Amino acid sequence: MSNEQQPRLYYPSEEMVKNAAVSGMDAYRALCKEAEDDYEGYWARQARELVEWKKPFTQVLDESNAPFFKWFADGQLNVSYNCLDRNVNNGLGDKVALIFEADNGEVTRVTYKDLLARVCKFSNALRDMGVKKGDRVVIYLPMSIEGVVAMQACARIGATHSIVFGGFSAQALRDRINDAGAVALITSDGQFRGGKALPLKPIADEALGMGGCESIKNVVVVQRTGGACTMVEGRDKWFHEVCASQAETCEPEWVDAEHPLFLLYTSGSTGKPKGVQHSTGGYLLHAILTMKYTFDIKPNDVFWCTADIGWVTGHTYITYGPLACGATEIVFEGVPTYPDAGRFWKMIQDHKVNIFYTAPTAIRSLIKAAENTPTVHPKNYNLSSLRILGSVGEPINPAAWEWYHENVGGGRCPIVDTFWQTETGGHMITPLPGATPLVPGSCTLPFPGIIAAVVDETGTEVPNGQGGILVVKRPWPSMIRTIWGDPERFKKSYYPDDFKGQLYLAGDGAIRDKETGYFTITGRIDDVLNVSGHRMGTMEIESALVAHEKVAEAAVVGRPDDLTGEAIVAFVVLKGARPTGEDAKAMIKDLQNWVGHEIGPIAKPKDIRFGENLPKTRSGKIMRRLLRQLAKGEEITQDTSTLENPAILDQLKQPAG
Repeated sequence: MSNEQQPRLYYPSEEMVKNAAVSGMDAYRALCKEAEDDYEGYWARQARELVEWKKPFTQVLDESNAPFFKWFADGQLNVSYNCLDRNVNNGLGDKVALIFEADNGEVTRVTYKDLLARVCKFSNALRDMGVKKGDRVVIYLPMSIEGVVAMQACARIGATHSIVFGGFSAQALRDRINDAGAVALITSDGQFRGGKALPLKPIADEALGMGGCESIKNVVVVQRTGGACTMVEGRDKWFHEVCASQAETCEPEWVDAEHPLFLLYTSGSTGKPKGVQHSTGGYLLHAILTMKYTFDIKPNDVFWCTADIGWVTGHTYITYGPLACGATEIVFEGVPTYPDAGRFWKMIQDHKVNIFYTAPTAIRSLIKAAENTPTVHPKNYNLSSLRILGSVGEPINPAAWEWYHENVGGGRCPIVDTFWQTETGGHMITPLPGATPLVPGSCTLPFPGIIAAVVDETGTEVPNGQGGILVVKRPWPSMIRTIWGDPERFKKSYYPDDFKGQLYLAGDGAIRDKETGYFTITGRIDDVLNVSGHRMGTMEIESALVAHEKVAEAAVVGRPDDLTGEAIVAFVVLKGARPTGEDAKAMIKDLQNWVGHEIGPIAKPKDIRFGENLPKTRSGKIMRRLLRQLAKGEEITQDTSTLENPAILDQLKQPAG
């Protein structure tokens, strides 16, 4: 979008405003004012209304050992009880909790009563194995009912779970088991993805054989694919066998609000794994509150978050948030392109999904698929059940936003473009569907109770319209508590001395609109390029590229340049075939001129490379670290086993023109 154009505002419909939990901007501002006038009182009210406590809290926020903040510290509760027993007790036992759709299309429905029974059985089995409150349990499972059961069972008995994404390598699994000091591992013989059976237990065995995993006493294996599976006598047990004789009731372990609910190791770490530690009470509160305000969850809604449980999105918006609200949700084993790229739209049609939450990378790949294969275009499916769309994982570029809004939402569904992180536990900056006028590409305004700002390197707020560093000025209930076993690294990473330890550093750059005050995320701070003294966010250049009619997807990185300090390198996926020779040269020139027109000549990429796709993890996250290495001409030496498509790296090595 050129600087002269004013962004188009999309207003919520009258019906949406009338029925929403936060109805109109006046209601949003009233919540923000309540938090501003009495910060602790605001959060205490929400915690008392939305969470069921075994022992009510009397303390709200303890800042005495900043930045190691505590929330509701003397209160006691159990997350599994809040997600399951509470709903069964409230008459929702026969309501469907999970709709599991397998890779091959088979559908299994599990009611709240059934889910509670399954969780209790596995909780009792874990207790029989000696797993107790405070122990760590690593879960290495695909998207499955058992994945949700395992997480809920750990929460029920007060064990701290740590999920390792089912696409990670043996080395990554070993490092996380070792760092957490886990006593048990829950895995599967394999998983189905895109019509293929992929092994998991052999990878787990490799990890356990590397050394450093001596803390593991028990390995529980879910039978999924029927693939070859070596079972070690005395250590390995089948999931179905350990649950078979257990009772369907299990008294929850009541824990303090600050008890560690889970550790989640952030992806992309090149050194020692970084275990983000989340609490029980504060985390659960924000999961429920964001379901209520951001997704405007209603009793009869079918909610679908397409994330994997291996990522924080799958924790908050699959395993905990929807169940704590008594919702019906979809758990999907497969991939969006199997058996064809209409899978998401067919599932929305079949299950009458009301709220759909996915990632920009998925949207962009499905745009390309729809343009190349008209039969998988969303217009061929009945998507009239949709009420709200969501976006998560990275900023969504305006062109993808517009397509999503028009073609998936029929021009009537608000898009909640949610900014948050593994460390924040839940949404931080997001539109509310019945209140916020939307601007494509902007995550708009802070969630009520979140005090966000844009500052310079000294921590001083900058004027609206001027880019800077995104920070959060006050602690909030669902925030990271520490990095497991490394409190100094926590302080250094998130409460740096540059800001006198007072501001939470999100690690992202942002800019606020001069008129509206809306936030737009400009990319990671380390993704800011400095070209001839001009600072530019990679996201801005990526958005410009994707706005070109022939571009499906783009990722931009920097590489050292003798003349300009940094040069811009763009990796581009076109909607049509990958160009070569003279066609590639012509396309490069066209795209360079396009970016020059959209942003300015300084933003023109020096090097553009074309690929059939980009290097992504199986969850759809673009591995920009690998792209930086390719841009510099370095050999890729690190593990690429987490990539969905490792062969693409060879394609992207050489400049196209």
